[in-house]
Amino acid sequence: MPSPGRDNSPTLESRMSALHPSGFAAAAAEAFIDMEVGDLIERSLESNAALMRGDIQRYLATVALTDDFTLMSPFGGAPTHGAEITPERMAAMGRFFRNGTLEQEVVQSYGSADMVVLAIIERARVEVGGLPAQDWSLRVTLVYRRDGHRTGGDWRLAHRHADPLVTGISLEQAAALAR
Repeated sequence: MPSPGRDNSPTLESRMSALHPSGFAAAAAEAFIDMEVGDLIERSLESNAALMRGDIQRYLATVALTDDFTLMSPFGGAPTHGAEITPERMAAMGRFFRNGTLEQEVVQSYGSADMVVLAIIERARVEVGGLPAQDWSLRVTLVYRRDGHRTGGDWRLAHRHADPLVTGISLEQAAALAR
């Protein structure tokens, strides 16, 4: 906080440390990671919006999965692993969603050189599994990992966990689900 009556301008030492190459490198790396996180936020919105429309081809063109991908579906059950995600299963997923729209709220994001985690809320209005269109809000965690061994270090989705508890439930309801 500035002190009245004192010279609060940066010192030569503080200005020199900001100009030091390592200071530039750190600032540049942080700015680059922020850009990458922003790009993944946009790609997540675009890919999941395509999925809500039932456009599995656009979804797959927008987001690549790691070989060890895990999916923890909002419907519960055992997690799905990468080897189980066949072209037939992806096609069925595309048929499961129809005529949807999606909005995405970023709750928090974390980024490093090789991993990005997004905590988001997806708010969709969509026909799911043959049911009439309704609101489907999900709390979602996405983990992206940079794949340095393929396609020049592209980001791939390593994990997706979603649950429909955006509005919250009572202890009794949670207990009933846990049984």
